[in-house]
Amino acid sequence: MPEASADKVVKHLSKITYPKGYHILEAGKTETNIFFIEKGIARAYIPVDGKEVTFWIGKEGSTIVSLKSYVNNQQGYESMELMENSVLYLLKRKDLHELFKEDIHIANWGRKFAESEFLQTEERLISLLFTTASERYMKLIQNNPETENTIGVSCFLSGNNSGKFKPDKGEIETGTLR
Repeated sequence: MPEASADKVVKHLSKITYPKGYHILEAGKTETNIFFIEKGIARAYIPVDGKEVTFWIGKEGSTIVSLKSYVNNQQGYESMELMENSVLYLLKRKDLHELFKEDIHIANWGRKFAESEFLQTEERLISLLFTTASERYMKLIQNNPETENTIGVSCFLSGNNSGKFKPDKGEIETGTLR
């Protein structure tokens, strides 16, 4: 994306810090904004039979978004929790839609982002169908050794972590990504 287009996006970002345990998204609520992880680790999970089943782990450079909320403005089915103190950038959907209308480079960036999300979703689906939770956890640790002390196997294997983290209020700062 040309620098002038990237600058337009950066002007609409807000830097936010949240502590470990904070829920960026909560199942049954609508969150149409997009968050980019600058520092930290997050997990997405759904409740199943009284347990939290983790199906996604994101780290620096990952995007936190409830696609059902973002695309359809409907309540999401997932919760997303920060696994450590984190720095995120928030981009409001309404701002992004305006940028899509005024800048073809940003619109193409959005299309490429959506394509990437489709591929990642396909990879997760295939992994869920053909590997065990233990195998997925071992692959996660193998590919991301820095996450081993943050993400316990019990969390990844559907363990209920309620009470493990102490949510607190975050701080927001309007600024730039650079």
